[in-house]
Amino acid sequence: MTFIPKGYTENLKTEVSYFKEKENPTIKNTGKFLHNVYKSEKEIDSLISYSEKFVGTNTNKTIIIKLQKPKDVNKLPDLNYDNIINLSKVNDFSDINEAFIAINKKIIYNGILVGNVESFTNRKARILSKYPKRINKIYYFFDVLVSRYLVKFSICRKVHYFITGGKNKAISRTETLGRLYACGFEVIDETFINNRLYFAARKKSAPLFEEKKKYGLIIKLKRHGYKGKLFNVYKLRTMYPYSEYLQDYIFKKNNLEEGGKFKNDFRITPEGKIFRKFWIDEIPMLVNLLKGDIKLVGVRPLSEHYFSLYTDELKEKRKKHKPGLIPPYYVDLPKTLDEIMDSEKKYFEQYEKSPLITDIKYFFKIFYNIIVKKARSA
Repeated sequence: MTFIPKGYTENLKTEVSYFKEKENPTIKNTGKFLHNVYKSEKEIDSLISYSEKFVGTNTNKTIIIKLQKPKDVNKLPDLNYDNIINLSKVNDFSDINEAFIAINKKIIYNGILVGNVESFTNRKARILSKYPKRINKIYYFFDVLVSRYLVKFSICRKVHYFITGGKNKAISRTETLGRLYACGFEVIDETFINNRLYFAARKKSAPLFEEKKKYGLIIKLKRHGYKGKLFNVYKLRTMYPYSEYLQDYIFKKNNLEEGGKFKNDFRITPEGKIFRKFWIDEIPMLVNLLKGDIKLVGVRPLSEHYFSLYTDELKEKRKKHKPGLIPPYYVDLPKTLDEIMDSEKKYFEQYEKSPLITDIKYFFKIFYNIIVKKARSA
């Protein structure tokens, strides 16, 4: 862990503490530290210029650090920093969540964290440009195979960690931003600089979770069900890890597109798009059907964020009935959120008069639209 000495961040007009750890003898001249991290003055200027937009120029409690382990943050003087600018890419954090949580504890409410990550897109560009043609694509194929797929298996993950020391992880843009939200931050900006994704995040709360998440092929998603109770919906994973924490961010940034889905939803993986197109991701929901959480025909079980967008009247309607595996959406094919709510309201009105006949009628209409008219969810 290294602190940049006062005077080296004059553009930020900050007072920055400085000391050099004894166990880090490789940095002989801390005054030249930024030049050791970045290859050119242009890169340094880009970092400082980007940070200035968010940390301001009047604070006296901004610190620039090179952090890779949570214990590095814990060694900081017990102060509430206004802003923390971290030079190390998130890929090299020994434990990403623990590091973000440690920073959360050291920074004031509404304080700013500036950091960077090499996303999947950046990683691909680096590998393809680093190696000769043909060889670069072969290298990239095996890099993806190992760093993104094999590491999902416990044994492979341990071997990979032993070899790499936990550095140079492959991590998506989605996962990075999602982890920030999970750890109590709100992303206020993101931009690409020198083949890195830089982000600025504001502390808004304490961390939102207490236990480590597991992100396997089959996932459990909290959804609103009968009587307003939350229950776990089983699905095949179609999104990058920590996507569930980004619903509000995606909605505010992109709003909704036709069919009520989030517009330009970058959280969906390439294979996830295929799963969704052919409803493969919904096969595990048959478990919910057998458990009685849902019925065959009925409105979609909604996340807390999506549920919050509905009118109070329709929220109450939804609480009175079980959600379903096959939604009435495929009968009316609504395009906007208002049209979706009107479609569900119409279904409920018919269902409350004649439950069995309504579901049978909707089932065959849905079957016809999907098979004959090739209806698809947006």
